[in-house]
Amino acid sequence: MAKPKTSFVCQSCGASYNKWQGQCTSCNEWNTLSEEAVPESIPKGMGTAKGRKIDFVSLDGEEKTPPRRITGIGEFDRVCGGGLVPGSVILVGGDPGIGKSTILLQVMASLSKDYNAAYISGEEAIDQVRLRARRLGHEKSKVKLASATNVRNILTTLEDEKPDVVVIDSIQTLYIDTLDSAPGTVSQVRSSANELIRHAKRQGFVLFLVGHVTKEGTIAGPRVLEHMVDTVLYFEGDRGHQFRILRGVKNRFGATDEIGVFEMTEGGLQEVPNPSALFLSDRKGDVSGSCVFAGIEGSRPMLVEVQALLSPSALATPRRAVVGWDSSRLAMIMAVFDTRCGLGMGGNDVYLNIAGGLKIAEPAADLAVAAALASSLSGVAVPQETVIFGEIGLSGEVRAVGQMESRLKEAAKLGFTRAIIPERQKRNKKDKDKGLKDSGLEVWEIGHVQELLSFFPMKDK
Repeated sequence: MAKPKTSFVCQSCGASYNKWQGQCTSCNEWNTLSEEAVPESIPKGMGTAKGRKIDFVSLDGEEKTPPRRITGIGEFDRVCGGGLVPGSVILVGGDPGIGKSTILLQVMASLSKDYNAAYISGEEAIDQVRLRARRLGHEKSKVKLASATNVRNILTTLEDEKPDVVVIDSIQTLYIDTLDSAPGTVSQVRSSANELIRHAKRQGFVLFLVGHVTKEGTIAGPRVLEHMVDTVLYFEGDRGHQFRILRGVKNRFGATDEIGVFEMTEGGLQEVPNPSALFLSDRKGDVSGSCVFAGIEGSRPMLVEVQALLSPSALATPRRAVVGWDSSRLAMIMAVFDTRCGLGMGGNDVYLNIAGGLKIAEPAADLAVAAALASSLSGVAVPQETVIFGEIGLSGEVRAVGQMESRLKEAAKLGFTRAIIPERQKRNKKDKDKGLKDSGLEVWEIGHVQELLSFFPMKDK
């Protein structure tokens, strides 16, 4: 009997090798190669058979937009683009215990009032899901519950039940019985997802796939999994805070980088319709090293508190601790201060924190971080009713950012009276004056980071 052929497949990127090696040369990850059986080879070439001709259509035709299925959870519908599109596939990822199963169970309980909803768990027993439903107060909902991991059995059941919404928790636990590899491997994840997605598109139900994440925070398994689905949602949050952020990083039916804010309570996840007020609720009075940043997350303006603390260091290499922001951008701003403004920040321990557990990625936070650093170094507090935003270049110039009017209107709505913003270009200033005046804020425009230091006179000057 012929010995079955095997190959070593990288569980991170899917690259295949004839023999085991410590590092994958494709993605440079270590100890990710796993032995798997090689599927039967497919004949090369298309042969002589003639294919069927496809029909082309014009771009200006009338598109058919199916009605969206509203979950009733406003923050969840916002991230999904206004509701769920029939036949769409949504991949939900996040750290263990962050609340993926909780939010999806709440969504299914809400949808079960009007739709046929099915929840299939491959990780937890039925009793465990029932206990969670009882804790959330949804034990009387009409959600159909099952525990299965065989894709063949799942597809047969879905063909008979014909549900409108299905949750698979999680895709890494499923397996196809015709493949020899273990559940969670690249071949099993890719093949299982492909069969489920094809079935969802053909039958027209909404499919949720829960995915594990790696230690780097990306969804485990082949990267092609994110390309196969219509929407990719990441559930973020710090275990030390009660806030949870649902962020859409890919959405074929809505805006990307949209976020929904939830608060973890004893009764489950509660949506937060006004996150700016919640993030600033614990903010104290005029304290040095603290300022408010007016940011944009997706299409939503959001105000958060930026905190900085500088203290003299006794170490040869001072500490740099950053929470919620990019540490490389912090190093860049400190270098601009030292080189362009003559400040000696390099010898201090620097601690930077985005209060509330929110992670900020946009460069518009540069000016707020610079203000917090300068305030901490000088001991002069930023006025409590002031918001700040702007991008800083390497030469020290303050660059304009998008959606200024939306940021200022959100600040005015929460009672702020003053804003420090980048200097606008003259050719656009006349067009934007009306929008800035409508916000009702006193606007201070600065063109260089040196002008920001005039608000914080240093003790040694």
